[in-house]
Amino acid sequence: MKKLRIYILAAFTVFALFSFPNAYAHKATSHTSAQKFGRGLAAMTTGFLEIPGNIVKETKAKGAVGFPIGLATGLGMFVSRELVGVYEFLSAPFPVPAGFQPILQPEYPWDYFE
Repeated sequence: MKKLRIYILAAFTVFALFSFPNAYAHKATSHTSAQKFGRGLAAMTTGFLEIPGNIVKETKAKGAVGFPIGLATGLGMFVSRELVGVYEFLSAPFPVPAGFQPILQPEYPWDYFE
């Protein structure tokens, strides 16, 4: 039983090492399963960045009035980002159809701050 755990951990580690570097190469025009996996994992773990990200985006566009609008939008997008992240994470092993585009824009929650 202990050996089985070691083998499973080793397999997961190898999978993670080979998929994560490609997952964050999000400026490419083609989208892969590895990118989808990474985007889903990022969305599930850092979805909270939607709140300050939308505040920044709306404040830059509308001034001080953008703060409450960005806060409300961020709260709504936080839920959306988390749910889309679960979908992308679970559907990553399946082939990516031709012409596939990320569901949410920006692709990653930290892209608001670039």
